[in-house]
Amino acid sequence: MGDIVAEPPEEEPGEVVSYRALDLVLRVGELLLASGEATERVNESMLSLAVAYELPRCEVSVTFTVISVSVHPGGDAPPVTGARAIRRRFPAYWRLVALHSLIQDASIGLMDLDEAYDRLRKIKRGRPPYPPWMLVVGLGLIAASACVMVGGGPLVAGTAFVATVLADRTAAALARRGVAEFFQLTLAASIGAASAALVIAAGVPARASTIVTGAIVAMLPGRPLVASIQDGITGDLVSAAARLLEVFFIVAAIVSGLGLTVYVAVRLGVPIDVHDLPAAPMSLRPVPVIAAAAVSTTFAVSLAVPRVVLPAAALGGAMIWVVYVLTRGVGVTPVLASAIGGVLVGLLGNLHARRRQEPALPYIVPAIAPLLPGTALYRGMIELNTGAAQEGVLTLIGGVSVALALGAGVNFGGEFVRAFQRVGLGGSGRGARPAARRSRGY
Repeated sequence: MGDIVAEPPEEEPGEVVSYRALDLVLRVGELLLASGEATERVNESMLSLAVAYELPRCEVSVTFTVISVSVHPGGDAPPVTGARAIRRRFPAYWRLVALHSLIQDASIGLMDLDEAYDRLRKIKRGRPPYPPWMLVVGLGLIAASACVMVGGGPLVAGTAFVATVLADRTAAALARRGVAEFFQLTLAASIGAASAALVIAAGVPARASTIVTGAIVAMLPGRPLVASIQDGITGDLVSAAARLLEVFFIVAAIVSGLGLTVYVAVRLGVPIDVHDLPAAPMSLRPVPVIAAAAVSTTFAVSLAVPRVVLPAAALGGAMIWVVYVLTRGVGVTPVLASAIGGVLVGLLGNLHARRRQEPALPYIVPAIAPLLPGTALYRGMIELNTGAAQEGVLTLIGGVSVALALGAGVNFGGEFVRAFQRVGLGGSGRGARPAARRSRGY
């Protein structure tokens, strides 16, 4: 009797991959990243959708410019992979709120796939909460409010408003002609500095430099700064490096425009003096506090946050300014004072966002606007062009340090909230970050 040969076990059939679900995950991730969300939140949100719509063994990869999703059905079936490139990024925080609401509803089974698609289509085609002209006016109001915050009067505030709106429209015209954003920002910064030089040449030097402070604050990269530091802290080093490089080029463009204009003005004999620059008042007067709240409110409008967020933005701006003035009044350095204010904003902003079950960025990014270092950049360029090169370099480094301290402080507040929450938005929470296990640096 011959040996009985056992038949090989049959391969288990692979699970069915829904290409429509895969496409939904990619489209939601693309819109989140393009609207200004941090890399980790995009990753968590995409994985939540993949679980909700039963994509088997799903892996998500999110970088600054490309997102990809790979699904392995199992058995002998090959993996299915899709990717999308992020070619255009535009801050639209109202979309972040709507998208995270979609993700939450899908995660708990309140929507089938077709309903999720319809809702995504409405979000993508939806109108922002403010008309386009208000976004332009909002930039001008950021500059005017920042001028008042650091001691400027109606003349310089009005000049800063006009200069910022003119700079924005000029940059938009260059963009329509295909000119790179670096040169758009360089020219915009030059217009703000030139407006201050004209006011100084006309004989009003005392507070004219606040025009530049306001114009620069309207252009400073608060949003990518916060996102870059958050990406670095959470281990998304490729995206963090790309975002920091974006911040560097934005600041470099602003500094280039300032430096060129200040150099020409000094050579033409305009009496630009570093001693005429504004300084943060060390007393809590109502006007600067109200102006700080206005800076954050108008900054929030420029980021297209939902209207219900505006009161929280105003409160956050006033609070961070009060904290900064109080800490500076007891001898704390500007960098540490900025970090303390950032921690408080990050903590309260994340707690409020968690209570409302919304993303935190719309609450924390506008609130840090009053402390963005516009004056430090202008002071540094004046010192570089008036024979104090060493002091100028140190001032520029100090300004960048303040910006980094703000970003780190805001993210520290968020990490503190996360450490004590069980589950968060889109499945996030202290148990949803396996990369946070101790590595001791290696």
